[in-house]
Amino acid sequence: MTLKQVSEIAQVSPSTVSRVINQYPNVSDDVRERVLQAVRETGYQPNPAARSLARGKSQVLGLIIPKSAASVCADPFFSYVIQGVAAACMRYDYVLSLVLFHTIEDESRTVSHILSQQLLDGVIITATQRDNQSVYQLLESGIPFVLLGQHDNDQVSYVDSDNQSGAYTAVTYLLGLGYRRIATITGPLNNLAAVQRQQGYLQALRDRDQLPEDALIAVGDFTEISGYTAMQRLLPQQPEAVFVASDTMAQGAIRAVAEAGLRVPKDIALIGYDDLPPAAQTVPPLTTIRQPIKRAGYTAVETLLDILAHGAEPPRRIILPTELVIRHSCDGVRPLNREVMA
Repeated sequence: MTLKQVSEIAQVSPSTVSRVINQYPNVSDDVRERVLQAVRETGYQPNPAARSLARGKSQVLGLIIPKSAASVCADPFFSYVIQGVAAACMRYDYVLSLVLFHTIEDESRTVSHILSQQLLDGVIITATQRDNQSVYQLLESGIPFVLLGQHDNDQVSYVDSDNQSGAYTAVTYLLGLGYRRIATITGPLNNLAAVQRQQGYLQALRDRDQLPEDALIAVGDFTEISGYTAMQRLLPQQPEAVFVASDTMAQGAIRAVAEAGLRVPKDIALIGYDDLPPAAQTVPPLTTIRQPIKRAGYTAVETLLDILAHGAEPPRRIILPTELVIRHSCDGVRPLNREVMA
């Protein structure tokens, strides 16, 4: 059944049928009812692409992850992000277009090309670096977008978890178990979430009159290998416990502890951040801070749709709570002094 056949049954022009289907005003009630009756009788299904084009909308949202495709596929964090965003797109009848890069050098060129095609109604973008150029490209283009993660620019709408509070909770928990010499493995310090987690670590120590030591702070980049090498740098400082700013880095840290002939938590306690699936499967299972990754992705889509419906002003700022998940990588028994090979 075609639109022309519907128009013949309703005894109106094809353009009038199109106006009724796309809910345009200035159509009389009598004509509207005749067209809708013809649609019901024939079972006519409008072409979604043509309908979107008529409305000036594509019904497509983009998810931009400013990392290489290989690194995204290897990181379960981004799998959770994609699941949350995809679930919301399905719920609200949008198609999701996932934008990844062969190499990070492709990012600016690819984003420029996508924006020039004007095929997306709006964009979700994940925060990787504070100075990420894609965010500024989106701002300049005027396309509605929501950042997954916070940003210094006050024009940006975002959804994030409470990074500083989550880190504060983790370190306060370790202090409550009796640990005092507490180290941290941070994320990259050009990432705002990593900075906020480090701030939470420092604040928790200061609130318990513990003086932070530079030697107990090692910088990683949220990858497993960076957690491994950071823990190797920390072990000569003999920390009693380590707050690791991501579960993925914690996997590497556990490996470094084992290779040094030490055990978690008997010799050194570890607490992570994220509560990704591997956290429950480590040996021992990892105590961690759970952030609602899927929920953040879902909420980002809902926030973007609100912007599409009502405009970008004022910017939306949504912070989701975190939760301490207690497993078995911190037992509260303060370790004995030990010698660790550098």
